[in-house]
Amino acid sequence: MSAEPLLRVDKLEVAYHRVLTAVQGVSLSVDRGQIVALLGTNGAGKTTTLRAISGFIGLDDARVTEGAIVYRGEHLENRPPHEITARGVVLVPERHKVFENLTVAENLLVNVPRARGPEHRRMGERVYEYFPALARLKAREAGYLSGGERQMLAIGAALLCIPELLLVDELSLGLAPLVVRDLMQQLRAIRDELGMTVLLVEQNAAIALDFADYGYVMENGRVVLDGTPARLREHQDIREFYLGHGAAGRRSYRQVKQYRRSRRWYG
Repeated sequence: MSAEPLLRVDKLEVAYHRVLTAVQGVSLSVDRGQIVALLGTNGAGKTTTLRAISGFIGLDDARVTEGAIVYRGEHLENRPPHEITARGVVLVPERHKVFENLTVAENLLVNVPRARGPEHRRMGERVYEYFPALARLKAREAGYLSGGERQMLAIGAALLCIPELLLVDELSLGLAPLVVRDLMQQLRAIRDELGMTVLLVEQNAAIALDFADYGYVMENGRVVLDGTPARLREHQDIREFYLGHGAAGRRSYRQVKQYRRSRRWYG
């Protein structure tokens, strides 16, 4: 009998303003120690799924209306974010990653729980070891950091919450490919050292599949394909629409829209 996954999402549905259904029957699982990528284009429902898991979805007047989110055997549906974070599920959000008017050191300090213990002090030291650039920039206001440095700071702040499951939303957004690859390598090294688990939402499938252990593809609020990186790379639609191989990259916008209607996801 296989072990229960660290996180299990079962037939999840999320509605905004009780009307618009943004996520429709999403199911996925994340085993301990894995890096799992949730892939898809903008508007596919990836971020909504991540925010539902982390509890931040309630801030957007949205709710889980059906299905289950089970973490370590405990249901998380519609719980407030501070309760979920306290259980070890920590979100690195897509936008508003840092407090721009605070320094690097102050950004890290505000993420430390009031009941600060030895593990938080050790993690504070580790953050600067993982990201030496932040150690050099302790006194700089976060608003003056580069995009890559802000992403380092956002990940570092999340680590101070001592996550068991780290949720990362669009790590590559607005960053050069070389910077993204360096950040991915560091994230994998942190995972290996801390025994952490990562659920990563990404539009950049090429880079995500280089570092993930397993992947899911979402479109229109649904999971349409899942598998190992090797399996996903071989799927024709993934190759054409996410990896830039094949005919799709050379077609007109109208032709691509027509092709989208006849995707071979289940072929």
